[in-house]
Amino acid sequence: MKLVKKLYTVNFERGYIILNAKYLDLLAQKYDSAEKVATEIINLESILNLPKGTEHFVSDLHGEYQAFQHVLRNGSGKVKEKINDLFQYILTENQRNEFATLIYYPEEKLQLIKNHFYNELELNQWYAEMIERMIMLISFASSKYTRSKLRKALPNQFVYIIEELLYKKNDSTNKDDYYSKIVQQIISLGQADKLIIGLAYTTQRLVVDHLHVVGDIYDRGPEPDKIMETLIGYHSVDIQWGNHDVLWLGAFAGSKVCLANIIRICARYDNLDIIEDVYGINLRPLLNLAEKYYEDNPAFRPKVHSDKSPSDHEQLQITKIHQAIAMIQFKLEIPIIKRRPYFNMSERLLLEKIDYEKNEITIHGKTYPLVNSCFATVNPEQPDQLLDEEEQVIEKLLFSVQHSEKLARHMKFLMKKGSLYLKYNGNLLIHGCIPLDEEGNMEKMTIENKTYAGRELLDTFEYNLRYSFEHPEMTDDLATDMVWYLWTGEYSSLFGKREMTTFERYFIKEKETHKEKKNPYYYLRENEEICKKLLAEFDLDPEQGHIINGHTPVKEIEGENPIKANGRMIVIDGGFSKPYQSVTGIAGYTLLYNSYGMQLVAHKHFHSKEDVLCDGTDVLSVKRVVDKELVRKKVRETNIGKELLQEIEILNSLREYRYMN
Repeated sequence: MKLVKKLYTVNFERGYIILNAKYLDLLAQKYDSAEKVATEIINLESILNLPKGTEHFVSDLHGEYQAFQHVLRNGSGKVKEKINDLFQYILTENQRNEFATLIYYPEEKLQLIKNHFYNELELNQWYAEMIERMIMLISFASSKYTRSKLRKALPNQFVYIIEELLYKKNDSTNKDDYYSKIVQQIISLGQADKLIIGLAYTTQRLVVDHLHVVGDIYDRGPEPDKIMETLIGYHSVDIQWGNHDVLWLGAFAGSKVCLANIIRICARYDNLDIIEDVYGINLRPLLNLAEKYYEDNPAFRPKVHSDKSPSDHEQLQITKIHQAIAMIQFKLEIPIIKRRPYFNMSERLLLEKIDYEKNEITIHGKTYPLVNSCFATVNPEQPDQLLDEEEQVIEKLLFSVQHSEKLARHMKFLMKKGSLYLKYNGNLLIHGCIPLDEEGNMEKMTIENKTYAGRELLDTFEYNLRYSFEHPEMTDDLATDMVWYLWTGEYSSLFGKREMTTFERYFIKEKETHKEKKNPYYYLRENEEICKKLLAEFDLDPEQGHIINGHTPVKEIEGENPIKANGRMIVIDGGFSKPYQSVTGIAGYTLLYNSYGMQLVAHKHFHSKEDVLCDGTDVLSVKRVVDKELVRKKVRETNIGKELLQEIEILNSLREYRYMN
């Protein structure tokens, strides 16, 4: 029906949709009889009365592909829940765990199981049992979907066979031999593995109808590219950009300072292979520059991964690269701050605040000695001046970034599926914040002599990001500068702090300078009335809606509650990123929202896929009910329902125009 939505113009003067005759004529080519129109209306009206599908919310993945994969495959516990509901009195707990693992990782689990069988007859019996169980599970998991939707989820090569097994009647023995023969032939022809794998992925797909990624796919963790590949192949997904995602979008869109930031962060977390090996961006010119001007420096040594062991030489190279790109970044920030005075970032002109002879800096009226200095390429008389070599390096890096086929594919998908915020099924999904003042009013920002606040400010940010992305040849315009502001600006909805103290953390020992004062939003969101006010700002029902937030790790280890403001605010960044887990005490929150209500799921640390395969262990902890629907929510009440109602209105207009006369 997506075609239908493009074939009409809307006129609300009389309160309903009016279609142009030429579009109705075109639409009539698809629905060329009154019976076809009536059939489609019946179909859509029926769908509106089905229970809404399950939404799955994840946030702050930060390149942790393995943990994300597991959460995606087990549907934050929904797969196990379906298995327990169906087989609680049929299978033991160990059998249910084994079966769940087969659903999560069918290829690997099949291999492990088959290695335990030495008798082909026993293996074939096991195949028959598993196929029967999986058919039962799919039938159970698909009970709220139409046959058409289920068919789309089935493995193409087995659709006919699976449908025969799914819709067999148990009240007659007439076709028992027929069904038995189907399964026997699947096994004897060597197709059992492929069928089981297909059924496992079908189950995963049916358990979660739609996935929301509430920001920060990139940075810190080692495999954001694999997360992107998974999302590109996922059946239904949207993304709310995080600050780290926007940094990568900005680099691809032509922002040199965003590019410097992503390389600096990759160097800091020993992830330069993402830049060089995954996306094919040549770092040799940067390494040559770094080798020429920089030495070892403890503040710039990479953070060590538990699964990586770089040599001393490799660590030294990364340390030098880290310093080189950091200094390029600090230089590139200066002209942006100066040409955009309304960014209110003059305090961040830090290279200009250094006394290079005394090796000290004065910030906020106080002077501090500098440590770990590496200012060999800085001209004290003109600190923002790039060396010719630095200029050449950043130009080559930008060219390489913008001509990476794989990065282009990932960034275009991120742009296509992404937005700064999303209104979905009555809830507001946003990675960071809506900037507020101390009294809870929308913070105002003036851009080019026009003042914005609240939703309008976020819409302005998104407009500039999209404009910059569409004009990658423009590298110093307002839109590109605004993308960088989204990463680090005080009134950015993605940053939401007074200033980013990266420089201070490198060069000043006194930790008082490292603190980043958060926007009042981050404590005012505990207030139910403030959250209701924010929901109303986005035209959502303040009594029924929720704000679903990522960005700030919830310190459960200190007793912080992710459910705030009497349930109006739900924070789901619990620490997928391993560097955060010692602070949060857990390994991520996810959220489930089905027709019965919302459940928040806390996850224990994910060790490895091998642990799950061998031990049947899972990484879930407590599920908490956030909000329970008094009346089971139906498709009619969702975003999809609104679209279907529009389509029904269109079809009724076609029916009156062509078939009622």
